[in-house]
Amino acid sequence: MYIVAIGWAYVILMMAITASSIGKALAILFFLGVLPIGLFIYVADGPRRRRRSMSVADEIADQHDAADSQSDQR
Repeated sequence: MYIVAIGWAYVILMMAITASSIGKALAILFFLGVLPIGLFIYVADGPRRRRRSMSVADEIADQHDAADSQSDQR
């Protein structure tokens, strides 16, 4: 997954280096580099974020269940 982002970053970096001015280079880096790569990583990392949030919710539910069972035993 990350190899695609690394390849894209390399291509955009080479485009920015050959730009005729610093302003154009910065615009290329930002609009063709940072924004698309950030969006790609956000979308590609979605399933892992979802699994992590579900596991945290399960842990919290388990803690509440354990606390409820301890209060019932008293």
